[in-house]
Amino acid sequence: MRTQQIAALLTGALLLTGCGSGQIGDTGGAATDPGNERLVLITGMRGEPFYVSMECAAEAEAVAQGYELNAQAPERFEQAEQSQILGSAISTRPGAIIIAPTDDQALAAPLRQAKNNGIQVVEVDTALADRSIAVSSLSSDNYAGGRLAARTLAELTAGRPGSVLALNTKAGTSTTDARVAGFEDEIREHHPHLTLLPSQYTDNEPATAAQVVSATLGAHPDLVGVFGSNLNTGEGAATALANAGRSGDVPLVGFDASPKQVEDLRNGRVQALIAQDPAKIGREGVRRAIAAIKGEPVERETKTPMIALTRDTMDEQSEFFYRARC
Repeated sequence: MRTQQIAALLTGALLLTGCGSGQIGDTGGAATDPGNERLVLITGMRGEPFYVSMECAAEAEAVAQGYELNAQAPERFEQAEQSQILGSAISTRPGAIIIAPTDDQALAAPLRQAKNNGIQVVEVDTALADRSIAVSSLSSDNYAGGRLAARTLAELTAGRPGSVLALNTKAGTSTTDARVAGFEDEIREHHPHLTLLPSQYTDNEPATAAQVVSATLGAHPDLVGVFGSNLNTGEGAATALANAGRSGDVPLVGFDASPKQVEDLRNGRVQALIAQDPAKIGREGVRRAIAAIKGEPVERETKTPMIALTRDTMDEQSEFFYRARC
């Protein structure tokens, strides 16, 4: 191996030291033009603060690295619209596509096409079930986040027995599926005073989440806690509990720290939030994409930690609040 190649590999490895867990892999797929300095970021939903925070950090990192980033998103967290955006992005032949897949199965075929066309694929937040397509995946440790939510909710119930409800978004969404699985496992294994109700899908709509919680309050008078697995389910659950006059009486643990969720935490409509670090995911996603374009090795999978925010701790942990705009 030539000296230049050895140096490049060593530089790539050093850049990625300490960036999480997982193995170091090659870039995979067809060769990418190292001079292609165009990146496309496709998040899961336009205007959602988690994705806005990710996009802001990704854009800043791309500028710092001398790359052009074109950020796009569907109006709703929906596979069909995201597939159209993805198809258009592939046709422009960027160096890399950084994407939060809205379906872990249906997006596999177009992303494999991207890979076969020499476009590097980096997954952020969500991931495909097929691990052979993306060169790297970055997300929060969603399963661990679900377990943290369950522990937090158990503390908030203060030993009071009763039923608890987990709200999911859409079937096939890898992040929220993992959160609900972690929540349920933690409750079953360590909190016998709490009884799990069947988790409910909400189509990622706050209004649907509110309807589900309202119906559950009527059907299960012993409800002592609710877990909303993302921003929209948490907002809907908070609305339902407030309308029923049960805010605080039925503790709500939400996921994500959007401006609305933070406001709800401050005013007592939500009792705890499990916050992610979308800015870190966005920055690192761009770095991995650029490394892959250059032919440098990148870490295949990284999980970022999360933190539980309560009204007592929120102000000292404000760096975890999400942004509504860049």
